[in-house]
Amino acid sequence: MHFAYLDASALVKRYTVEQGTVVVDHLFGRVPPERMIVLSVGMAEVVSILVRKRNGKRITAATFQQAFYNWRAEVGTSSRVQIIAVDGPMAERAYDFVDQYSINSTDAILLRSALDLAAPLRAGGDDVLVVASDLRLLRAARAEGLMTFNPETETAAALDALLGP
Repeated sequence: MHFAYLDASALVKRYTVEQGTVVVDHLFGRVPPERMIVLSVGMAEVVSILVRKRNGKRITAATFQQAFYNWRAEVGTSSRVQIIAVDGPMAERAYDFVDQYSINSTDAILLRSALDLAAPLRAGGDDVLVVASDLRLLRAARAEGLMTFNPETETAAALDALLGP
């Protein structure tokens, strides 16, 4: 079974209803928390997205509170989800991806860390699946040889095929 590396663009779908929510919910039912990976900065991005939705009146204050509670319970620092911390050397090793693929800094760091994780996992028969709705990040990840999945455009059956038994 592979590890699911969730970008904030996909992860937020677990906590607010939008295109791709059903597929992300399926992923959470299929992948154990210890095989899920999030970037520490991506966690802050999820909170930022939820706050923008609340402030823009796209979700109610009560929905925001419930989403925030659920998010902290499932992927917060006390969960079994793997949280990748960003440090200076990791950020520096991601610089080239910003220019090469025209992606933002957070996506470049996610890509760098996914590649760093993929090498030892592949040696053991596993792999990293980058789950995102950010098209530039997905293109860059594919160009670097990573498996990708877009919950907005792909189905639960397609996810199952990628994850294997």
